[in-house]
Amino acid sequence: MARIVTITSGKGGVGKTTTTANLGAALALQGHKTVVFDGDIGLRNLDIVMGLESRIVYDAVDVIEGRCKLKQALIRDKRAEKLSLLPTAQSRDKSAISPQQMQQICNELATEFDFVLIDSPAGIEQGFRNSLAPATEVLVVVNPEVSSVRDADRVIGLIESSGKGPAKLVINRLVPMRVKRQEMLSADDIVEILSTEIIGIVPEDESILAASNRGQPVSFAGKSPAAEAYRDIARRMTGETVPIRVPQDGETIWSRIFGGGR
Repeated sequence: MARIVTITSGKGGVGKTTTTANLGAALALQGHKTVVFDGDIGLRNLDIVMGLESRIVYDAVDVIEGRCKLKQALIRDKRAEKLSLLPTAQSRDKSAISPQQMQQICNELATEFDFVLIDSPAGIEQGFRNSLAPATEVLVVVNPEVSSVRDADRVIGLIESSGKGPAKLVINRLVPMRVKRQEMLSADDIVEILSTEIIGIVPEDESILAASNRGQPVSFAGKSPAAEAYRDIARRMTGETVPIRVPQDGETIWSRIFGGGR
C-alpha cells in the first residue's frame, strides 16, 4: 500500500504547493511511483506549478460525481515516467468532496502508487479536514516567521488530536543573513517552539519563483540549494540517513534529528 502524505501548514503562502510538486518530482526521479493530489478545491495551483494545466480534462470532483474513472483524471508527467497529477475542480467549493470521499479516492490511488502526496489548502476548515482524513503521514511546512510558526502550532495540535501525528516539519525559505541579524527565527528556534521533528530545511532560493512560473519544479534539474534540499527530503522520506544542513553555516543538526555525530 502507498504512503499517503498530507502536506499542510495552517498559514497560506508558506510554500505547500511548491513543496508538494518538488517532493513529488524528487520521489519519482528516485524511482518511486508517485501521484500528487491537489486538495485545494476552488483554488487549485498545483497544476500550474507543475506546468500541467493545459492537459486537464477531468478532475477529482468529476471522479466523485461519476463523470469519469479515476485513471481518466490522472495526468502523467512526461518529464518523469513515475509521476502523475490528480487535479481538483477550479469552479467548485470545498464541500464538493467529503473526508470519506477523499479517503475513497486515496484508497484507490494507494493500489497503484508508492506515494500519494496531498497538497492541503490553507486554514483549518473543510479543505484541511478533507486532506487530513486519508493521511498516513503529515508534513507541516513552516516559514521562519512568528505568524507562520503560530499557525503551524495550531495545526500540529489538530493533527495530533485526530490521531494522524506525529507530524514532521519542513522549514521553508530560511535566509541565513536574516537569521544572523535576528530578523528571522532559526531552525533551532522553530524546532524548540513546536517540539516537532524536522525532516528538512529549504533555503530561500530565487530559482524557485522562476521555476514555478515556468511550470518546472526545481527538483527536475539543476543544483540550486532548494533543489538539493527537496531531493534530500525525498531521500529521508524513503528511509535514507541524510544529514540536515543548516544553511547559515553549512553545519548539520544531525544530533538533534538522528542522535549521532556530524
